[in-house]
Amino acid sequence: MDTLTNGLVTIINNEIRNKRECIICPASKLLGRVLRIMQLNGYIGEFEFIDDGRQGKFKVQLLGRINKCGPVKPRFAVKSNEYENWEKKFLPSRNVGIMVVSTSNGVIAHKDAEEKNIGGRLLAFVY
Repeated sequence: MDTLTNGLVTIINNEIRNKRECIICPASKLLGRVLRIMQLNGYIGEFEFIDDGRQGKFKVQLLGRINKCGPVKPRFAVKSNEYENWEKKFLPSRNVGIMVVSTSNGVIAHKDAEEKNIGGRLLAFVY
């Protein structure tokens, strides 16, 4: 079971239906970190972790700013100078959207990874 894919599909389905919030179940640490990156870039509002005694849930406020989001499967390895090539594959145009990358410095947006000149593995894209 891929919790990241499940969470991103839940978000995009609720965005299409113009919902103001959604519940993502089950939760994971990786999903929480990806949600934090989406929040810092203005794609979603506040989100909170709800402990239900099992795996937990995320309650996410939607702002209506996401056109498409999804996981990158398989999780490709990216060098610090290859981000532009991967942008062409997953994002609609230059400077539109973000790709979420897992690096040695944690989970960050591809723009920050490019500035810090570090590579990693692609996790998701949002625009």
